[in-house]
Amino acid sequence: MIENRFDWQQFLRRWQEEWIPDEDDAEDLAEGGLTLADLALAASPAAEAEITAAEDRLGTRFPPSYRQFLGASNGWRLDKGSIYRLGAAHEIAWFGDPLDLTAIYQEALTEHSTEQDVLLAGMWQRALQLETDSDISYALLDPGDTDEDGEWALYVYKGWSGELPDRYRSFRAYMQRMYQDFHSARAAGPGFVNDTTRALDADVERARSEALSGRWETARELLTEAERYGRPSARGMLRQLEVLAHGGGYYGFGELVADPSYTGELVPVMAAAHLRDNRSGALPHRFVLGTETDDGVSTAADAILAQVRDGSYRYAPDGAFGRAAAEARESARWGDTDAAWRVIRAALPSWSPPGPDLLAPLGLLADPVLGPVVTRERGLELLATPRAGRPGPVPDPVPDLDPPGLHWLADTPRWNAPHDSYRCLWVEGAEPEALPDLVGEDGCAGLTAPSGRRAAWFHHGHGQWDESAPWEDRAVVSVGRTGSGWAFACDAAPRTSAAGHFFVSPAAYASRGGRAVVLWAHSARDGGLAVFHLSVAERGEELYAYTLRGTDVERSGPVPGTLDPERVLHGVGDAARERCLLAAVQDEFGLSLPRHALVEAILPRLTTRSWNRAPREGEAYAYTTIRFGR
Repeated sequence: MIENRFDWQQFLRRWQEEWIPDEDDAEDLAEGGLTLADLALAASPAAEAEITAAEDRLGTRFPPSYRQFLGASNGWRLDKGSIYRLGAAHEIAWFGDPLDLTAIYQEALTEHSTEQDVLLAGMWQRALQLETDSDISYALLDPGDTDEDGEWALYVYKGWSGELPDRYRSFRAYMQRMYQDFHSARAAGPGFVNDTTRALDADVERARSEALSGRWETARELLTEAERYGRPSARGMLRQLEVLAHGGGYYGFGELVADPSYTGELVPVMAAAHLRDNRSGALPHRFVLGTETDDGVSTAADAILAQVRDGSYRYAPDGAFGRAAAEARESARWGDTDAAWRVIRAALPSWSPPGPDLLAPLGLLADPVLGPVVTRERGLELLATPRAGRPGPVPDPVPDLDPPGLHWLADTPRWNAPHDSYRCLWVEGAEPEALPDLVGEDGCAGLTAPSGRRAAWFHHGHGQWDESAPWEDRAVVSVGRTGSGWAFACDAAPRTSAAGHFFVSPAAYASRGGRAVVLWAHSARDGGLAVFHLSVAERGEELYAYTLRGTDVERSGPVPGTLDPERVLHGVGDAARERCLLAAVQDEFGLSLPRHALVEAILPRLTTRSWNRAPREGEAYAYTTIRFGR
């Protein structure tokens, strides 16, 4: 029975001894209207007879922690929150639901309501009211909501808020939270130093060491407790751990943001979260740092926000880790996010924080190329890796994200990625920067910036080719490099359904830079393979090609037996057809595509020349335009 071992006298005495007047109290004292005795938190203990008399009057026995509290202090003054005073034993009474809240809460019950919902609806008529002074608020002990120790849950209902009441599992839990709030309200004030603050600050120091040594879960426990008491730096340090451990959401870092030492690491993460949470089309929210800052930090934050917004932000710390970040970005920007992470992971011991309260290289997460490399699993690996020269065991590496080869294109769609339709081009021995000259549309200015995660897979947009001839089919492709030395261009969401009658493979003109391979696959509505096209060219000439439609095959040139669809698909069921064809292509040429970089849309883009030819004389071309409007 943990509750019964709690030393209420020691707890309340420490609280009273640590109490110092707040601003309002100090003003009252200065005006002479009150004395320190008037502002005492504690009251004289209630005698056993007083407690028993109150229980007899109310017809119940109080829960253990509340009964023991009365025996240590017969009431209590709370100088923070909406409850001002807890009454003495002779002052408490049954609530009786004078506001008729039972009817309101019971009306809201449905067949989907939880057990807790049902308990709350019945609480109002059976609760014991503890407060005698408040801001239209009620402290209610519920004898119907009990635990194995016989404790009653305590609810605080703020009548002015329109919100559900706050629930505490016991009276002791409520008082401990109020004690923490008392500390938190005074933490930033001068002169608030006592044994509790000194112990908590020592825990913060220990947490810093634990976090940098890779023992981040121990650090999190220490910082969570210190944050509840409002200890300086605890919140900002804890949020850093949560950023990497949870991999999402909005993050504020408390007063750490006001320190210019941390601007380059913390503000970019906040800016990225701010932009992510501002939905397109909605009125933008003001970028709030969450703490008062000087003009220098505010100006720097505005500049960082602009860089993150336009995609120009680059995480570039000093020293060896900064050089590793640059090397990793070069790998990731062309698709090899697994190699990029290996570089970052190997360099983590060399990372050095710009100040004592930074626990990890958070700026990585705001970099448009490196941010997607640090997935939640990798964030946890980062946290578990010793940094800043600290000793400690290195965790086992998390598995690579990208499956080898091309077979993943035939997998069940993930992340809303339309893997049922894709077209790709590879050029052997070419650099990605050469693709605009090889396959770019007329007047192509070169590669453009990545589209970003929000537009991933559907980055071609609406109306992009309004000035083009209706038969034209220019692909917006993501460009990168494979580990085997091929430049690739991938359109993961072709606006056309499949290679049609006017299709002309771009393999021939792409092969001016080396051997070229083109793939185009499209699945039927039932999930089967509808169309699969392969063409291979070299030195500007197509060597061979085939287009598989259902079971019909159109060939041109001598297709090697290792690629011939009739041979590859012999005895293969419908469900495995696409996978087998992809396996044949990847084995023949050593081709691959980086799934993670494509899904996260971190690769440069290129608009190609049309994959369709113009209709010849006597050929018809039909198209339909659908416009949506009011």
